[in-house]
Amino acid sequence: MEKLEKHVYVHQLRKEGFSVAAIARKCNLSRTTVYAYLKRDFEDASEWVYQLKTRKRKLDPYQNHLLQWLKEHPDLSASQISDWLEERCSFKDVGASTVRAYVKELRKTYCIPKVKEVRTFEAIEELPKGKQMQVDFGEKKVFTYEGKTKKLYVIAFVLSHSRFKYAEWQDHPFTTQDVLRSHENAFQYYGGITEEIVYDQDKLMTVSENGGDFILTEDFQAYKQQRGFRIYLCRRADPESKGKVENTVKFVKHNFAKHRVFYDIETWNEQCLAWLERKGNFQVHNTIKKRPVEVFALEKPHLRKVSYLLSFESHRGLSISRTVHKDNIIKYHSNRYSVPLGTYQANGENTVYVRIEEGHLIIEKTPQGKQIAIHPLAVGKGQLIKNTHHSRDRSKGIPAYMETVKGSFDQKEDIQRFLEEIHQRYPRYIRDQLKILQRAVKQYPSFAQQAIEICIKENLWSANSFEDVTRYLARNQQFDRSLLPENLPSIPYSKAWEETAEVRNLESYLKILGGA
Repeated sequence: MEKLEKHVYVHQLRKEGFSVAAIARKCNLSRTTVYAYLKRDFEDASEWVYQLKTRKRKLDPYQNHLLQWLKEHPDLSASQISDWLEERCSFKDVGASTVRAYVKELRKTYCIPKVKEVRTFEAIEELPKGKQMQVDFGEKKVFTYEGKTKKLYVIAFVLSHSRFKYAEWQDHPFTTQDVLRSHENAFQYYGGITEEIVYDQDKLMTVSENGGDFILTEDFQAYKQQRGFRIYLCRRADPESKGKVENTVKFVKHNFAKHRVFYDIETWNEQCLAWLERKGNFQVHNTIKKRPVEVFALEKPHLRKVSYLLSFESHRGLSISRTVHKDNIIKYHSNRYSVPLGTYQANGENTVYVRIEEGHLIIEKTPQGKQIAIHPLAVGKGQLIKNTHHSRDRSKGIPAYMETVKGSFDQKEDIQRFLEEIHQRYPRYIRDQLKILQRAVKQYPSFAQQAIEICIKENLWSANSFEDVTRYLARNQQFDRSLLPENLPSIPYSKAWEETAEVRNLESYLKILGGA
């Protein structure tokens, strides 16, 4: 009856306007099955269900064997039963999915639940301060600001005593060198290293296992010896032995990364560190009932101090890529470092590589290639580390420009004073001010000196005021009478020009306006 009910439900959803894909998700069916259900009406579906119940199946002749095996060994899997059919009954003309479905139905019909081996766990005492750190990896698909999906990869660290966490993301799968770099970043974040670190048997760190004798990769073995910590490798398929970091990975993926929009990996890591401070390490932990940040303050003195730079890092050239932003900086460990102007190209390749050497951040165009910039490593976060020669020299050419403008004036002292004043008042627009001065002098050269004197006298400290004064002087210039003809007729002087208008008293205006 279950199939018939599902058939009716599929038709009902279709009438309500659901798409085939939506129906498949809601009913836990494939789209092909949904199409098949939609082609049958209720009568056809009833007949089909009846035929399913009455038809003979390939495994019916072996039903007694299967029931006997299941009753004797309730924990038998369908795969084992398929193998026993082939071995003991010489029957192999059946698919694995058919065996699984048949065994599932037999268990349900004859009430033979599958017995699972239950592993017994016990709580262990909290580890002492500075004793152990656990490390694990994870991955998460996120949405970008363009609406696309992108897979990100994360490595998570957690101190077993305080539950203090650190996480680092990247947009490509981890390599051994990436793992080593992340360890160095974690040690700097914690301010030290624990005696022991717990790992999975990951191919980035282990080659093989033989009865507890683990062979580590060459790079990781060298790193372990250099840093001097013990390694505890979990057994295969045994996530419970490092449950603290398993929970940390889930916490980071589902509480930080879920529904967060991805822009670039540097910003993503900065947001993750801010989230750790705000939430991950600040809220009360469910097991220890304390804030990890407060417990970590007591655990930190018990961590073994480490130097920042490892000797093999310099020789092997550990380089990581960074993106050059449009303001010609790169981001590294929540700080910004400048690169020369013009490094960023709007439609070009804006990837550079950075590595650490003797306390300095070296930025290169290619790994171990041409150096673009060298900066001392910053202490702290949120800083801008900038070389002076990476900035545009905004004063370049201004003195020479001023000298050019001064050449158009006779009194150098006056124009020098005027230029100093406008430079002081308009430091950001001095070049524009000089352009206006030069334009006014070119248009009205004969009035430039006089205009400067007037501007100084009237405290008009602006190139625009200077231009207005020169224009006024040119428009109202007085002609030299010596240049006029001598026989111009004279205009007789009239006393009428000296007559004044009649002045009325106040009573006259009141009478006009209708007043008293």
